[in-house]
Amino acid sequence: MARRTTAPAAEPDAPPPLPTREQILAFVAESKERVGKREIAQAFGIKGAAKIDLKRILKEIEAEGALDRGRGGLAPAGHLPPVVLADIRSRDRHGDFLAIPVEWTGTGKPPAIVLTQPRGPRKGSRPAPGIGDRALIRVERDAEGGYTGRVVKVIGKNKAEIIGVYRAGAQGGRIVPVEKRSQGREILIPPGEEGQARDGDLVSVSLERETRFGLPRGRVRERLGSLGSEKAVSLIALHLHNIPHVFADTTLAEADAAEPATLKGREDWRDRPLLTIDPPDAKDHDDAVMAEADPDPANPGGFILTVAIADVAAYVRPGSSLDREALERGNSVYFPDRVVPMLPERISNDLCSLREGEDRPALAVRMVIAADGEMRHHGFHRVMMRSRAKLAYAQAQRAIDGQPDDTTGPLLETALRPLWAAYAALRAARDRRGPLALDLPERKVLLSPEGAVDRVIVPERLDAHRLIEEFMIQANVAAAETLEHARQPLIYRVHDEPALEKMRALGEVLASVGIKLPKEGALRPALFNRILATAAETEHGVFLNEVILRSQAQAVYAAENLGHFGLNLRRYAHFTSPIRRYADLIVHRALITACRLGSDGLARDISAGELAQIGEQISAAERRAMAAERETIDRLIAHHLADQVGATFAGQIAGVTRAGLFIKLDQTGADGFVPVSQLGADYFRHEEGRHALVGERTGETFRLGDRVEVRLVEAAPVAGALRFELLSEGRPRSGARNAGPGKKSGGRPFKPAPPGRPPGIRNTGSRHRGSRR
Repeated sequence: MARRTTAPAAEPDAPPPLPTREQILAFVAESKERVGKREIAQAFGIKGAAKIDLKRILKEIEAEGALDRGRGGLAPAGHLPPVVLADIRSRDRHGDFLAIPVEWTGTGKPPAIVLTQPRGPRKGSRPAPGIGDRALIRVERDAEGGYTGRVVKVIGKNKAEIIGVYRAGAQGGRIVPVEKRSQGREILIPPGEEGQARDGDLVSVSLERETRFGLPRGRVRERLGSLGSEKAVSLIALHLHNIPHVFADTTLAEADAAEPATLKGREDWRDRPLLTIDPPDAKDHDDAVMAEADPDPANPGGFILTVAIADVAAYVRPGSSLDREALERGNSVYFPDRVVPMLPERISNDLCSLREGEDRPALAVRMVIAADGEMRHHGFHRVMMRSRAKLAYAQAQRAIDGQPDDTTGPLLETALRPLWAAYAALRAARDRRGPLALDLPERKVLLSPEGAVDRVIVPERLDAHRLIEEFMIQANVAAAETLEHARQPLIYRVHDEPALEKMRALGEVLASVGIKLPKEGALRPALFNRILATAAETEHGVFLNEVILRSQAQAVYAAENLGHFGLNLRRYAHFTSPIRRYADLIVHRALITACRLGSDGLARDISAGELAQIGEQISAAERRAMAAERETIDRLIAHHLADQVGATFAGQIAGVTRAGLFIKLDQTGADGFVPVSQLGADYFRHEEGRHALVGERTGETFRLGDRVEVRLVEAAPVAGALRFELLSEGRPRSGARNAGPGKKSGGRPFKPAPPGRPPGIRNTGSRHRGSRR
């Protein structure tokens, strides 16, 4: 019997050898994904206890300085990992976003990452980055050794970055923050961390570390510009709100290459008496008007009203660099010392400006108006026009009032009187419609040639202003109706009715002054107008205008029609200012498509989601512009009043919070603050529904709208902040008003968080025609 033999047991598989230093560095450098210890172990088949040895090797390589470790994983020293957290800081000369990594352990300055745009239209799920955003970015090395990247996720605004004015010192320097909430909290800049900043420069600063004692420390990240004169005050708002103000080279190149439009595909309207009526300092003219009696016997006493608007769509095509940058800006921004246009001057002030005596392309609406002001029908035309005259509001008004000049005299009977006759009909229709009739005059800041505040004025409201505003409203209504009828998607200008909680609060305020708010029936502007009319001749008139304004919703751009509550209109779209508002450009493109006026219109298959996204973006840009304009006014006024500390001023309580009172001065419209601790020896309770601070012991009351006298205690020009001392007594418990001012002193300390504040005065600039409606 043969002996059985047993084969020797197989040797277990030997563990793979640990990778060498060079293999690890090569793997990390070539990887396009995040790399950490786990990814290296998986790539080289390392398991079990061998992972401890791998961890030791990685620590040794890091200690040598050959590998850097960050939030994005491991990377070769001096290189960025595949995924980084970065702040989007600026644009390059080609218009692409530039991002700077939050963490950088290499030598020298951190490298800039050029962000590439995704191909095709951006879907709703894709991030929409902007300057000032912090984002997660996937990066790659380019052929020149630099970095390109694409945004994976927008994290939010860079909270650690502060904008301030650099003040040089013997040992480093200090930063005076420009935001009001940061006032009194300077930042120490150690020697060597000031970068290229010089004394008085506006800079961006990143906080390095904070301690419980002493000033926080930071380093200058970027010199933004010099604040050597008041003419540069608007620079603060531009950077604080991340408003793009330098056009990309590609955008400027497109504008410079644009050729004047021709008659091809247009009606020739150059012989029609269209004319422009604008502020005297207007540089761009985007609308022209004319009116004539309707010869149709079926419309006795009626008019044909024409509004011609600059044809911006002829030059700014969808997807172009001009279009992308216009969308990012959203609108032009108007400061007393400068205008930040939505489009380059070659487009806004030249090719699209309806200059007197020059051929210009326009999109015109011809509206047939009945004698009672009601619109019968309308039609849109793509035309070539030539403005007959460039008039200022006051100039046109003087002609109608019997004082024509050499320009308006020949136009009086043929052009101006027909315009005023058509306006009289429209005004009657407007009165029947009953839009919200708030009386809140806007102030305008005028600067001296040196850039200092010369004076603050309230421009007189003329019928010439109201005429143009009403014509523009009718043109906007015609645009919305035409597009709805054609089932063409568009962006509406919507203004929702006041929210229920705001109406409850308004009812409480009205009750405090003896006015009852009706609780039944549909909410209409006429309700508010009756309240305003009742209070117009009383001490509550100005107060109630302010309160009713605060009760209103904010007008926005949307793809869904909610109507316009303030104007009491069922449908409304912005059509009349495509030079300075992106929403109007979208409406122009939609009309070109709907009325078959060319091939450069809006795609019919554009989704409601895409339009909604554009609406949200440009609504945010509008809010950004309003805040920047308001804050710049505040800073200029604070500069103006800085040498008047100790002076007394008359004003009105424009805001009431638990922290104190905001006072608006009569002469300049400037806002300042009176802390509640300075009101007196009583403890003051904030009654939000009444917009009042009420003393618990005495019942002394300070209420929104009350007339007061104040003394200027402190002015902070960089922040645009003013602090006042209240000299007037409050209302006694009975509600009667004390006679004469009486100085307040003492008071219970009260230090809540800094409050928000109501809107200050606005610089109307060349924004007319009710552009905020």
